[in-house]
Amino acid sequence: MSELSGRIGQIALTVSDVESALGFYRDILGLPFLFQPSPQLAFLQAGATRLMLSAPQGAGAVGANSVLYFSVTDISATYEAIVVKGAKPEREPQLAAKMPDYELWLGFVRDPDANLVGLMEEKR
Repeated sequence: MSELSGRIGQIALTVSDVESALGFYRDILGLPFLFQPSPQLAFLQAGATRLMLSAPQGAGAVGANSVLYFSVTDISATYEAIVVKGAKPEREPQLAAKMPDYELWLGFVRDPDANLVGLMEEKR
């Protein structure tokens, strides 16, 4: 069974306009651009942590929520273990994107205040 390493793999920031936010974080702050799979999503690198810029999705609201994504080595086992321990399941792990050298898998649970907590695994 995998445990959380404590390493934040990704932070999602809900923004009103992804292109405008991308310009700020990439061009003004100088964060390296990674990829943009759609007009509603863009990814940059902030040290060892990936930053996801996202238009509001589902319950998301601009400036009102962010998501911590914890990197894990066995997303399915970790997801099951933390749900058994009491985390409220939100979405079981599933393939989110096929990258050139890995598959990105994501799963979600909720904390006691209903904050979204993401689990991520880069399967090579």
